[in-house]
Formats: sequence, structure tokens, C-alpha cells
Amino acid sequence: MGLTVYNTLTRSRDAFAPIDPGHVRMYVCGPTVYDRAHIGNARPVVVFDTLYRLLKRTYPRVTYVRNITDVDDKINARAKESGRAIRDITEETAAWYHDDMAALNALPPDVEPRATEHIAEMIAMIGALIDKGHAYAAEGHVLFAVASMPDYGALSRRSRDEMIAGARVEVAPYKRDPGDFVLWKPSTPDLPGWDSPWGFGRPGWHIECSAMSGKYLGVSFDIHGGGQDLVFPHHENEIAQSTCAHGPGTFARYWMHNGYLMVEGEKMSKSLGNFFTVNDLLAKAPGEAIRLTLLSTHYHQPLNWTDDGLAQAKQTLDRFYTALERVGEVAPAGGEAELAPVLAALEDDLNTPAAIAAMHDLATRLNKAEAPAEQAALKAALLEAGDLVGLLRQDPAAWRRGGAAGGPSDAEIDAMVTARTAARAARNFAEADRLRQLLADAGVVLEDGAGATRWRRS
Repeated sequence: MGLTVYNTLTRSRDAFAPIDPGHVRMYVCGPTVYDRAHIGNARPVVVFDTLYRLLKRTYPRVTYVRNITDVDDKINARAKESGRAIRDITEETAAWYHDDMAALNALPPDVEPRATEHIAEMIAMIGALIDKGHAYAAEGHVLFAVASMPDYGALSRRSRDEMIAGARVEVAPYKRDPGDFVLWKPSTPDLPGWDSPWGFGRPGWHIECSAMSGKYLGVSFDIHGGGQDLVFPHHENEIAQSTCAHGPGTFARYWMHNGYLMVEGEKMSKSLGNFFTVNDLLAKAPGEAIRLTLLSTHYHQPLNWTDDGLAQAKQTLDRFYTALERVGEVAPAGGEAELAPVLAALEDDLNTPAAIAAMHDLATRLNKAEAPAEQAALKAALLEAGDLVGLLRQDPAAWRRGGAAGGPSDAEIDAMVTARTAARAARNFAEADRLRQLLADAGVVLEDGAGATRWRRS
């Protein structure tokens, strides 16, 4: 069938046709590194990591670029309030980000450029925009002239008044138009800055991504991704800068945006007490469960994060791993036909809920399969499906026995399970129930089967 995606630019589901079928190129906006990544920051990482996995399976070469913004007013403010050096903050926060995203099974991008290492490219691009009449210098600033681009606003399709209000643009006497946005701004000696034709200063946010995507993917590439909150002004302004610098018809062909994230039906907010960093959640749930929760709603729709949803994701993974553990001695082989429904779902605008439903079907069939060839094919398909969505990366037995620190050890649990089995054999059901309850209180779930009792941590 081939991949189709919802393209924000066309407002339609478009068949994906890369510029070069031998080399697909994708850019996704990365973090501003001044604090821990929250669960809303993790959603685009997981979404576009899944797309990256699918593209890598389909095309011979894929280049995935995700930037790091390490020069920004939020970083400057954090340095001022903490008394720490900016470089220390950005290095520490970037390391946290990498650790947290790795815990969610996100593959690293092929290129991860940092804004501070690409100032020369930004200055050159700003100079080109001035030369072509799309930007102007004023009082140490350089601004993009929105009136110079007749189709400005084509991505967000907002009215002029909506764009001015949504951009929260600075009202300044040196602007020719209220909607003009900053490409370069002056820095005082206590702020990060670089020498430029317009004085000592630093880049605006939008020009960073235009310069870095152009360097690593070329003036035209296939997919640009990010959260829905970036459609305007960030992505709108990226289009303006890049197409005006390089000519009409350049830049990204497909624009993909994941929906907003809510927590228990409300906007995530520290004041409401429902603000969770990825690190917070990793303390109480495996990274795979967090990832599955993020994939359980279609990426284009709003996601309502709930504790129940996270618990359900953990139970789903328990089921998948149990099915794999049942055929632990079987070597996976074949499975192409069995994998087809998962692939079809992912190619249908990255429909991860449908792909997960197809994985449930594979697990059900695997649990019932008795013929070795059927077991081998279904196991191969379930593992390949897991690889496509970034799940099932652990040994099934290790998953079942994995748990939080501070509880009983594996050996202690094994001893209690053995004692409970002996109590049941002696028809001492009161003691058997007591041991089961002790294990349940420690977060251990027992599964009584024919001839044996298995356990897993909840």
C-alpha cells in the first residue's frame, strides 16, 4: 500500500513520495536544554522515533536530524536565577535528556546539531535574507519582513490578527510591521553573544532550525516534524526564512505534528500538581510502559495521560512478554505474512493503536500455537512488530522478574513461592493465602498454572 501521512501543509492525508527514494531525510525540532524533559516533550520523540524505525525498514538510507537549542532566553534566565554557568546547565540538561529518551527506547538521531555550533550558518542565512529584501537591520536587531512574503501564514492558515496575537511579538518602534520577527538581537556582555555584521548578539529561535536543517539535509528535504504547538509561530517562520532564502518550492514537503498532551483531562501544570517529568515517571514505571502509553493514542490526536493508562500499558507488555516467554526455546523464523497487519497499520499515517491491536492478535495466536513452525513465525512477527514500535527489547524472563528497588529479591520471592506451593500441597490454605498476600503487598503477582506457579512484579 505504501506510507501515507497527514500533511499539515495540505490539510490532507498524502501518499509519501520522497524526493530521493534512495535517501529519505527528516528533521524534528529538539529540546531547549534548561530543565528536565516532561512527558509532553517525550511524545514527539517517541512518535518520530517510530516513524524513523518504519522509514529505515522501508528505504535504503534515512537521515534523521534532531537539534538541540542551547542558546535561548529561558537558558539565560535559568543561569541567572541559579548562579550557574550556562554551559554547565546545557551540558547537564542535554545529558539528562539523552538518558531519559534512551530509557524510552528512542534511537539517537543520525545528526544532533547544537545551535551554538552553527552561528556562522545562521549569520550567512540572515545576510542572504537581507540581500534579497526579506529582512532588515534596525537598532542592533535584524528582523524578517513578513510583508515581503505574500503567502506568509500558509502552514497555520491564521488571519493576520491571529498571527500577531499568537506570536506574542515584541512591540518595538524599530519594526516596520508588528508581525515582523527577530532573526538576530543584541547581547549585553553578560549574555551569550557572537560578533556579526549587525553587532555583538545572538540568533532568534526560528533561524536556528532553518540553518541547521539546511546544512545537514539540504535546502529541500522530505519530512519536518514536531509538536502541534510549534505550527505557529516556529514552523511558520522556518518556512518563511528558508523559502525566501533559497527560493519558492524549497524546504520541507511533508509537515507532521503530534497532538497536545493532557494529564487526567487537564492541561499539565505545576500549579495543578499534575506536571510529570520523564524522570519522575521512570521512578515508578518501566520506560517501555511509558512509551506504549504514548503510542496508545494516534499521534495526530490529543493524548490524555492517566495513571490507569500507564497501568494498562504495563499489563499489555506483561501479556506480550508472557507469550514470548512461553516459546522461549523456539528460534524465530519467517513471519512476514503475520507481520503484514502491523505494517499496514503503521503505513496508514502511523496508526500505532491499530498496530498495537494487531500485536495483541499475534500474542493471542502465539499463546495458542502448538506447531513449531507456527510458533516460530508468530514469534518472529511479534518481535519484529516490537522493533518497529520500539517495544519488547528485554528478555521476557528479565521483564517478568524486573521490579522496583527496595522490595524482596528474586531469591526471596522464589523461596516464598516454594513455601506457598508446599502449604497448598499440605492443604494449609490459610498459610498459602498469607504468603500470596505478602507477595501481593510487595508488588508480586502469582500466576498458578498446570504443575507450576510463575511470578512477576506488577
